[in-house]
Amino acid sequence: MSLFVEYTEPKWRHLDMRALSVDEFYLYLRSEFSSQTHLYSLSDECYTCPYTKVKALPAADVAAGVAEPLRLSSAYSLNFKIFEHDQGHYAYDNVSSLCWLRRSDLQEFGVYNLTLQANGTCAFAVDKPGVPINYAFIAVFVLVAALLIALKLVSCAWRYYRYDEATAAADSIGEAATKATQRKRLRSLDTFRGLSIVLMIFVNSGGGGYAWIEHAAWNGLHLADIVFPSFLWIMGVCIPLSVKSQLSRGSSKARICLRILVRSIKLFVIGLCLNSMSGPNLEQLRVMGVLQRFGVAYLVVGVLHTLCCRREPISPQRSWQRAVHDVCLFSGELAVLLALVATYLGLTFGLRVPGCPRGYLGPGGKHDYNAHPKCIGGAAGYADLQVLGNAHIYQHPTAKYVYDSTAFDPEGIFGCILSVVQVLLGAFAGVTLLVHPNYQSRIRRWTLLAILLGLIGGALCGFSREGGAIPVNKNLWSLSFVCVTVSLALVILSLMYYFIDVRETWSWSGYPFTECGMNAIVMYVGHSVLHKMLPWHWRIGEMNTHFMLLLEATWNTLVWVGIALYLDAQEFYYSV
Repeated sequence: MSLFVEYTEPKWRHLDMRALSVDEFYLYLRSEFSSQTHLYSLSDECYTCPYTKVKALPAADVAAGVAEPLRLSSAYSLNFKIFEHDQGHYAYDNVSSLCWLRRSDLQEFGVYNLTLQANGTCAFAVDKPGVPINYAFIAVFVLVAALLIALKLVSCAWRYYRYDEATAAADSIGEAATKATQRKRLRSLDTFRGLSIVLMIFVNSGGGGYAWIEHAAWNGLHLADIVFPSFLWIMGVCIPLSVKSQLSRGSSKARICLRILVRSIKLFVIGLCLNSMSGPNLEQLRVMGVLQRFGVAYLVVGVLHTLCCRREPISPQRSWQRAVHDVCLFSGELAVLLALVATYLGLTFGLRVPGCPRGYLGPGGKHDYNAHPKCIGGAAGYADLQVLGNAHIYQHPTAKYVYDSTAFDPEGIFGCILSVVQVLLGAFAGVTLLVHPNYQSRIRRWTLLAILLGLIGGALCGFSREGGAIPVNKNLWSLSFVCVTVSLALVILSLMYYFIDVRETWSWSGYPFTECGMNAIVMYVGHSVLHKMLPWHWRIGEMNTHFMLLLEATWNTLVWVGIALYLDAQEFYYSV
């Protein structure tokens, strides 16, 4: 079991191993060189960055005893350079070093030695091997599986001893009525929404401290970067279904637009309230946020689709007309979508940002070898700063801790442009549901669109993390990011739709995550407000292993899933 929980001795020689945090190791430095030297390091996470100064190494005849080791991160591969002369805070590639060393095998809780030899070469040695970190998933999976099996056994025992014929008959009638209702409702939509909110709670709980789960520092796509756009997209899918339902009940378009406006205002206000959890200081209150972006995108797409849709769509007569009928019905929204993309591209690559190159898409700070330290986000960052002011944008972006960047709001106003495009693409998938009569044509349309958007997104980013004209970037909500995440969402929804609504694969045991999707706003607001309270969150000891962090994040997620199941059993559903 110790293998799976990242066990290490509390003390190793004179070192306190429990003082290390997740993904940290000790590094001893020793110099046999005749004069003072200077150690610099660079993480692979920081793209086109200069080396950053770590510390000075005393000359061999000056050093006495064993110096205290450094605590460094093992989350990404590290590069080390030792210079004979002090290069300042940053060191660049145009200055030659005594030695250069790259290590991609550094592990959590390891103890290593880096020695600068008398001839100016570097020697690296392992004093104590680290521990593997990915086995924690197996341990947590076993524990969760055991818990679910135990709950199932208790449920079966209760049914066996307390279930009478009258209750069984009532449940049978209830199940029949539920099945009849479910035939009219696409369960895959609720399942997709539920999976999105469950993953959102999991990653907001820390996701076990794994780098690939947390948000990417700037460019790139990690698990946490997929959740928010998926939630926005599925909201777009549901808009045409909701509007059609209201029109069929005789609601006027003006009344529908009014409801959309009221709901958007509610989302925005709730988001503002959540932003004030650290203190209601209006002078430094962050204006934008996750729910605020939901509100803006829902308002624009909801009103646009309501105004563009027909109360009684014209049925196409010819086969080629039927093949493009959904595109024709969506032509008004499509024109706005293209206009928004053109606006985004024009502003991103055409707007003059003082002190920054035109079309800059980097994180500023020490990116691009510290060439543009105040240019985070380029046009997006500049526009948000001018409209909102520095005090009302997010002060702790992920790039700040990797690139030494300034404040930047990943849910700012500028990013709303392509967030609306994201929701419009979801609305088109919803129109496909309404127009195409059978599951084959629906899945075929979604698959073709997924392939097209995937290729466009890949071409824009050069099918790489840092390449291409427009890299995949959640912070900027870049065009390639929209294309790639929508493509992924279309694939996932197609699979869910086929297995849940067409094949009814899970009909015997309920649909996974469906109950969570039916109370998504309750779960999101609840997990945000109760983020540091029992029984959702807890701390035991140092909490300095992936196992403990993953266990706590999983526990918090399961508690909220349990709350969603309870609310469903009580037939309580809330939406703004």
